[in-house]
Amino acid sequence: MKKKPDSQSIRLNKFISLSGYCTRRNADELISKGRVKVNGTKCTKLGIKVDINDIVIVDKKEIIYGEKLYILLNKPQGFSTNIKDEGKRVFDLLKKFKEKLFSFGELDKKSMGLLLLTNDNDLIKKLTSKSSALKNIYSVCVDKAIKESEINLIKSGLIIDNKKVIPQKIIKLEEENKVGLEINSEDDIAIKKIFEKLNFKISKLDRVVFGPLTKKDLPRGKWRKLKHNEVRNLKSFIN
Repeated sequence: MKKKPDSQSIRLNKFISLSGYCTRRNADELISKGRVKVNGTKCTKLGIKVDINDIVIVDKKEIIYGEKLYILLNKPQGFSTNIKDEGKRVFDLLKKFKEKLFSFGELDKKSMGLLLLTNDNDLIKKLTSKSSALKNIYSVCVDKAIKESEINLIKSGLIIDNKKVIPQKIIKLEEENKVGLEINSEDDIAIKKIFEKLNFKISKLDRVVFGPLTKKDLPRGKWRKLKHNEVRNLKSFIN
């Protein structure tokens, strides 16, 4: 049987790993235990090669070939997350990737901090449907000192767009006009509305924690690929 023009042979464990399902080592374990089928035939032999057009099933779930990218970006100010916008966009910081990437955890041009970009559409859909399960921590700087009474008002919850928004935690930082805000929302617009409700203007909004991910060792404007365990932890937040 002739192979398709774009056919390519690779090791089965690499096929599974590039799909984002698991690491190559874990893929070898799945193969050894007889949990992998190729074109309907169970495979238990390590090192076997398959074609990228083959149908690979792991535990009754089809594995789609293609490297899944999971990128964490420390977004600087002035960059848009909308690919259609003119001017500077976060995608300009990731030109080395030819794959079409989608961002999750929208931040407007003035906001900065952690942003997830991926070509895993299934993950984006799940994150969107269960975004309230994700912990987000922001560093918020406003135009004037924040009183303790105003902190308590935010703690008790404010009506934003006909819905009461209650943060998980808010703490006053050393600067009198700066707070740390933990909230299960990836929408920076909602956060701005909280402070606008109390007549504050946000001068700086920085997302420092996104779900299980932090800014540690990731300078502003830089990015890195997520490790397998980080992807697994992120998915565990929504499963």
